[in-house]
Parts: sequence; structure tokens; C-alpha cells
Amino acid sequence: MKYQKNFYQIKSNDEIFIKIKNENESIGYYDLPYQNTTEIKSYAATISKKYIVVLGVGGSSLGARAIYEFLACSNNYDKDPLFIETIDPLIIKQSIESIDLSDTHFVVISKSGNTLETISLFKYLNSLVEIDKTNCTVISEAKSNLTKFANNNNIKAFDLAENIGGRFSVFSVVGLVPLAMVGIDIDNLLNGCKRVSDSFFMKTDYYHSIVARARFLVENKAKFHTNVVFSYSSTLEGFNKWYVQLWAESLGKININGTRQGLTPVGLVGPVDQHSFLQLIMDGVRDKTVTFIKIDDLKNSATIPKSDGNKFKDLGVECAEGVSFNELINKQADATIDAINEQNNIPCDVVSIHTVDEYNIAKLMFSYQLLVSTIGAFLQIDTYDQPGVEQGKLNLVEALAS
Repeated sequence: MKYQKNFYQIKSNDEIFIKIKNENESIGYYDLPYQNTTEIKSYAATISKKYIVVLGVGGSSLGARAIYEFLACSNNYDKDPLFIETIDPLIIKQSIESIDLSDTHFVVISKSGNTLETISLFKYLNSLVEIDKTNCTVISEAKSNLTKFANNNNIKAFDLAENIGGRFSVFSVVGLVPLAMVGIDIDNLLNGCKRVSDSFFMKTDYYHSIVARARFLVENKAKFHTNVVFSYSSTLEGFNKWYVQLWAESLGKININGTRQGLTPVGLVGPVDQHSFLQLIMDGVRDKTVTFIKIDDLKNSATIPKSDGNKFKDLGVECAEGVSFNELINKQADATIDAINEQNNIPCDVVSIHTVDEYNIAKLMFSYQLLVSTIGAFLQIDTYDQPGVEQGKLNLVEALAS
């Protein structure tokens, strides 16, 4: 397929690569794959409470939640995490009723240290159970009010570097501390990140695929401004939410020429949403790119049994008998991919995850972070600020104070 390019200042791939390498000196997430995790693992091993409650919103929780939900169905962890990331009173009530607060360790995460939602949740939960140095960990910037509070109350605090934004913080202490407490192999997560980072900066396979994809999306953004991710496993629903934040908050900006930029992310779970959204893709306006994410080995061998006797003879679909659900879900994805490719004018690509483990989910997520950084470089925007979000926060504080 060929599409007319419409962006007026497309840089060369070499220019973009130099810009990303220069960012490496000031944007902290690039170095996270190579960090020492000894302190995190040693501290996590001291946590004996059964429940780990993470208080944080947006980038302070979405990444860790995505990783946990991807891994949880295939692993038995000693501790149960609960991510409270909303101020909806009904969800708060439902969440805390599902756990024993006296057997809970609280992880309070706020980059700024004054996130209204997070601090409000912290205060409310403290009214239900005493939260102190015995059952609490704080993660925030070193100079924040939250870190000062932790130090004044002898609560363990992990410092988040100022040059790591929330939506790029999943592989920092923001994600690694609560995940290590649960029992997830954080070193294997970082190994996955290293695989992608090394390849990108050595200009091998990940570099070529990421830059090519970023260039296509930017050159054709006027025609294809909506980017749909079809994840063919419900374990990736958390990843979809994380992707939407990463994509929207990073790329919806005004560039150096004063021009509004942005690509609209849509995150879907294939086996569910293909029964609705696929219709819009196939017969609706051709303004979307589609990325399919498949998992080769779901670590589950459950199989549709052969019919026994006449009980199901009138129901049909014998073609699925003897097929594993792992095979069925991937055949479903392949059939949908074929249907889209047959249209000839819907840009479509496929990301295959080998299996369900830390290494593979980290590769996926770190590659998306690099993709967003690369798109931002092409668009000539500040990928790492969020002035629109900050304005909403200010308006809320002013409304409450009035």
C-alpha cells in the first residue's frame, strides 16, 4: 500500500536517532533497564503482609497493574495486590471489603507527592486502619511533601528521579517495588527491557521496526489518525489501558511550530471487541491503523472436547472440536487479520509475544515506550510533559478551594 505523505518537516532516520540518543542524557527512563535491583529485592523480601494495596493514579499504577494482570493467570503468587486508582466511592468500598486491612501493606505512589486523589485515598484508608512505618512504603520524588512525610514518620521511602515521567516509570521503583513485593521476577523484566534497548541503540532489529513504524504513522497521520490495538488475550487488558495513557498523554501536543499534533489510541481485547469494533474498521471510515498482539503460548492446554453421543449434534461447529483454546484464539486472530488485509487499504501489523512471562511483557512495553519517543521526535513535540493534564488538576484544586 502507498499513501501520500502529508507531514511537512519529516526528519531523516539518522536525525531522529541522534535526537533520541541526546534525550538519553536527560530523560531517565532510557537507563532503567540497567539499574541495580538489590535494594528493591531485599526490602520486598521483608514484607510479610498478605495484601499489597497500591495507591496511585495514572502512571503511578497502570504499568505495574498491566504487568501483574498479564502474569497472574499463569502464576501463583504468595501476595495479592490491589490497585486502588480511583476516587469512585463505590469502587473504593468494594475494594477494601475484599481484603483484610490489618493484613495489608500500603504502597503510596505519587511522583509530585501531592496528587489529590492519591493523598485523599491515603488519608481515608488511614481513618480505617493505622498506616505507619510497619505497613507502608512511599514512592515519590526526593524533595516532595510525601517523601518528607515519610521521613518524618520513619516510613520507608524510595526516591523517583525527577527526570522520569509517570507514564514512563513502570520499570522504575514505581513499578518494580510493588511487583517485587508480590513475587514477580523484576530482574527478568529488566532483561526484557535490555533486549529491546540494546537492539534499538545498536541499530539492529528493534531499531528498524520501531523507526519504520513511527515514520509511517507520522507521514500518514492526517489519513490514519486513530491507532487501534487488538490484544488477543484478556490478560492484556491492563496493557491496553497503559498504552492508551502512554500514547495520548505523550503525543497529544502542540509542536515547535505551534501546530496541534496527536494520534488517537484505542485499546481493544480481540475475542470480545472484534464482535463490535471490527465492523467499524471494516466498513467505516478508513482512518485507522490496526495492530494485533498475539501470544503464541498461553501456558494452558484446555481443549474443546470431541462430542460424545448425540447431546450436541444439532449445535454444529464440530470443526472446533479437539482444538485447544490457545490454538482457537490465535486462529481467531489470524482470521481477523486476513479479513482486514483483504481490504488492501487498512494498515495492519502483528506483534507476537512468545509466552506469558516477565521477559516478554517487558519487551512489549519497553518497545512501546521507545516507539512513542520516536514518534514524538518526528512530530517535534515535547513527549514528556503534560500541560493539559496539569491544567485539569489545577482547576480541581481551585474548585475545591472556592
